[in-house]
Amino acid sequence: MKKINLKNILKKTFKKKKVAKKKVTIKKNNINSKKKKVLLKDKISKKKNKIITSEKKVKAKSPETNTQNLKLTKSSSEQKPEIKKIKKQSSEKREYKIKDYVVYPKHGVGQIIEFKKINIGGIDVESYILKFEKDKASGMIPVNKQSYLRPLATINQVNKCVSILKGKPKIKRSMWSRRAQEYEAKISSGKIYDLAEVVRDLNKGDDIMVDQSYSERQLFEKAYDRLLTEFQIVLNVNYENTKKKLDKALKRNLVQSNTKEEIKIEQKLETSSPSLSDQNID
Repeated sequence: MKKINLKNILKKTFKKKKVAKKKVTIKKNNINSKKKKVLLKDKISKKKNKIITSEKKVKAKSPETNTQNLKLTKSSSEQKPEIKKIKKQSSEKREYKIKDYVVYPKHGVGQIIEFKKINIGGIDVESYILKFEKDKASGMIPVNKQSYLRPLATINQVNKCVSILKGKPKIKRSMWSRRAQEYEAKISSGKIYDLAEVVRDLNKGDDIMVDQSYSERQLFEKAYDRLLTEFQIVLNVNYENTKKKLDKALKRNLVQSNTKEEIKIEQKLETSSPSLSDQNID
């Protein structure tokens, strides 16, 4: 007969119990993990369902909101803002009288023939009516824009212009396009000294050998004519004699013949002495 060891029996029994306990705990853990997974799936599905329902609600509400927005835009467009009409223009004192000669920079010398109140867009505009004899045109300038006009030059200023015309021409060596822009700006400024400078710089005199382009000739004639008309009115002399005086200063078409009118012009210019107020003119 074999001897029975109690120790070995006890060890075997305890080992079996431990293994069983371990199996039970593992099973419990597995069950718990499965439950957790199921719960997470439920939560995710619930959230998805909520998002879908909210999107459906938004889609269902969107046409209503669009119609409301359209109604609002229509109502806002229908309610037009009230425009307060100004019946009168801001008035200024008239600096010039009827039959006065003035210089308008873009068109040259013109005469005020009338003073009118013209209704433009429901506004009464006080304006001068100018007549430009050379262009055979008329223009309208509001009284509140009369700062653009300037009075005719004085005899002292004409005398200074003649001295400018007698001077040497100042020709820059830049491109003609740039110089043409500068000359055009001087002519449109309406300043009498600037006009005299343009005439002096573009004058070719009686030199037939010197070529002059079409644009040069145009600018020269434009400045020359404006200067001539202003000289004629200021000196109160006929067209031919004023032209002779200008040509003499520019050394153009020289003819040795002094008429009585030319002698009168020279006497007027010689007797006039330049004053400080006449040094600068706009």
